[in-house]
Amino acid sequence: MSTRRSEMLSTTPASGPVTRAAVVTHGRIERIGDAADRLRAVAERCAVELVEDTSADLAVVLGGDGTTLRALHRYLGTEVPCLGVNFGRVGFLTSVDAGQLEAGIEQAFRGGYEVIDLPTLHGNDGLHDLVAVNDIVLTSGILGRMVILEWSVDGTSLGEVGCDGAIMATPTGSTAYNLSAGGPVLAWGADAFVLSFASPHSLHARSMVLGEEHRVEVHNRSDDVPLQVVQDGHMMGDVPPGGRMMVGMGEQRARLARLAGTSFFSRYRETFTA
Repeated sequence: MSTRRSEMLSTTPASGPVTRAAVVTHGRIERIGDAADRLRAVAERCAVELVEDTSADLAVVLGGDGTTLRALHRYLGTEVPCLGVNFGRVGFLTSVDAGQLEAGIEQAFRGGYEVIDLPTLHGNDGLHDLVAVNDIVLTSGILGRMVILEWSVDGTSLGEVGCDGAIMATPTGSTAYNLSAGGPVLAWGADAFVLSFASPHSLHARSMVLGEEHRVEVHNRSDDVPLQVVQDGHMMGDVPPGGRMMVGMGEQRARLARLAGTSFFSRYRETFTA
């Protein structure tokens, strides 16, 4: 077993009580109500200073999965883990329910959390680099128009597919658009990513799970339909006809905090099987 794989499969306990915490909130403040005030009260009770920089011990996220993803991006390249309090619809990345904010945050502030390093994807279109925590999606740039994609792995072409687009997802992102498109769920800790096609016009287009050493290249073989590039839900540009996107696992890791006693499988059960 390689050192890198061993690290990915492990979680790290908190180094001790939190003394400085950053706060990331949903862009529409009405979605979280008085959550910020409730958080400040817990921080005061636990003698935790609320700060706005990357010197924090922990970032508390008040929102849903989208806000948590934004926080994970903000703190990429730092040692700050992000703990989500769910004010969204799904909240798969979060660890604390909105109604349990006080108890959950107090537990975290006293050091009762662990950190898991989540893999990322790296994409390049020949000009620009992308880093995604969830997924990189290539989708038809013209509503209602199918695109023709040629895809290859490590330089070997695997043919062309007519479809609405391609989804390349980390284990974290495998429960998002990839799952809706019929792709497999990858458990956190899997040293892999998945490629799935959205609405393929084929009976033989199947998802493929790939490892850290693999590189996927997707060429836009459409005559006149560009591909929109979507990184973790955000439009990042186009791949024109004749262009291509290369995607593989990234070097950076996103640091997600979760309360001790919770796990990927407990969140999966609560979110998708209830």
